[in-house]
Amino acid sequence: MLLAVSYLESRWDANGGEPSVAAGYGPMHLVDIAAARADTARHPAAARADTAGRHAEDDRGGRRRSPVPRTGGAGTVPTRTVPTRAMQAGTRSTGTVVAGTVAMAARLTGIAPERLRRDPDANVLGGAALLARHQAELGAPASGDPADWYGAVARYSGAPDAGTARRFAGEVFEVIRAGAARTTDDGRQVSLPAAPEIAPHMERAGRPERGAAECPRTLACAWVPAPYQRLSAAPGDYGNHDVSDRPRSQRISYIVVHDTEASYATTLKLVRDPAYVSWHYTIRSADGQVVQHVRTGDAAWHAGNWYVNTKSIGIEHEGFLARGGRWYTEAMYRSSARLVRYLARRYGIPLDRAHILGHDNVPGTLPETVRTMHTDPGPYWDWGHYFELLGRPFEATAGAGGGLVTIRTDYPRHRPRYTGCGGAGTDCPPHGSASVWLRTEPREDAPLVRDAGRSAGPSTFDVYDHGARATTGQQFAVAGRRGEWTAIWYLGRRAWFHNPPDRPTAVHARGYVVTPRAGRPQVPVYGRAYPEPAAYPKGIPVQKIVPLQYAIGAGQRYAVGLATRGEYYYAASFDPAGHRVIRGDTVYYQIQFGHRVAFVMADDVDVLPSAFRTPG
Repeated sequence: MLLAVSYLESRWDANGGEPSVAAGYGPMHLVDIAAARADTARHPAAARADTAGRHAEDDRGGRRRSPVPRTGGAGTVPTRTVPTRAMQAGTRSTGTVVAGTVAMAARLTGIAPERLRRDPDANVLGGAALLARHQAELGAPASGDPADWYGAVARYSGAPDAGTARRFAGEVFEVIRAGAARTTDDGRQVSLPAAPEIAPHMERAGRPERGAAECPRTLACAWVPAPYQRLSAAPGDYGNHDVSDRPRSQRISYIVVHDTEASYATTLKLVRDPAYVSWHYTIRSADGQVVQHVRTGDAAWHAGNWYVNTKSIGIEHEGFLARGGRWYTEAMYRSSARLVRYLARRYGIPLDRAHILGHDNVPGTLPETVRTMHTDPGPYWDWGHYFELLGRPFEATAGAGGGLVTIRTDYPRHRPRYTGCGGAGTDCPPHGSASVWLRTEPREDAPLVRDAGRSAGPSTFDVYDHGARATTGQQFAVAGRRGEWTAIWYLGRRAWFHNPPDRPTAVHARGYVVTPRAGRPQVPVYGRAYPEPAAYPKGIPVQKIVPLQYAIGAGQRYAVGLATRGEYYYAASFDPAGHRVIRGDTVYYQIQFGHRVAFVMADDVDVLPSAFRTPG
């Protein structure tokens, strides 16, 4: 039981005694709000946020739209400056603060609070004492049968609603039945053997109430709506999303994974501001509670790319990119995966990395917006584990001649260098990562490849700089092999990553690739798939088709993710009666161009099987 509970709370990581975004410590996530505030005050740089795009970019991502409103009925929009990790620590829902469970565990065990926070063994003892206390409060015996502890586990979650508490307990018993094994952040091998015969006794937990949220029955989701209202008399001065009728009006093609770069309480406060931006769902770190804000049929302002906004669902996950993945908890991963599976089935969204995007995979709309695009959830989001939970693990689909590779790191053991977690230039603590570094030559001392759109200077090892990174699940065309190194086509050039046979960081794959048509020295790439000018009816402003600052050279190849015809959702006023969907005849292919996806016009390229080789 302790193994299963701590797996949900922390994936068995001790996190070096650092607190979570909810002021929790250690494998059992014991809460101490005051200590978390003090820890953050001693290390203020550790709370660095995703400022590369978080404050600079209009999350609606459309030039034809006015900037995000800054004044109106709600007054000035709160700047999305991220509070230190514990300024809102301990908040588990709006207006609710979990009691300090470190203090309670100290009273129950006689162990000093400092030791409960820093010593993993003491932390587990403290969690065990809390579970025993919950069991006694329910009037239940300290049974040796895990099935008798369902109610105590539900209470241990700290969730303020019965539905979330039951879901947490249900996930704990799913772990017990299926088993788990993992290398922890301090290098230990921990495993829980599967016990499929254990069925929990559920009568001691409260009954959940079904709400208005769009969620699978296996999740208890709350409904905290984002406001849709005028801010002034101006037709375009409204917030904080657009009413639509998807999928009847437009196909929903993407789900975008974000992290909040703020606490749960701050995040819910921001989404309720009509003069701010919006997203569809928020997921809490500590227990995986899901809250919906915008109907999936409506277009939220979340991706920084208007084309992607109108064709996507955005999910925010409580956490910070630079915190080493510490608070992307198992409870959060599992809730998110359940939600994404439900949404993918409902809207026919393929479960692959061409359709399930990180915010850091969304392309810039124009050359000037590329450098300000967001970088979350970052290299510590465990895409491999996430897709295992989605039921679509990344596996080899071809031999060495398949022509493509799918990046797949061994997340716990793959610990590349990153800097900037605790201040510019400082090394981040070693931690598992889903990303590989890309270099100009097949050797460790070669420079990182450069993303000219992101920075005028060279790429760096900074945790927010993804200009030279490829991430688990992304597919690239093979551009060469030399010893333990593999080259891929990336941002218009060859990029090399270390891929040794005994510790591979990619698997072979096959599919389709695009390459410039014969006679074309290079072809442009785009950040959105807009229709040709002739497709726009009178009265609808034509959106210019502007290429990004990149190009694909002759002979280069890029993996195809999907094909689509040009489309634009015109929504420039509060009244949805004036909204229009414009569809064109221009066909685009979405490709994995760099760390982000991009689009090319079908007339500019040939589509080939990835294993195709030019004769001679």
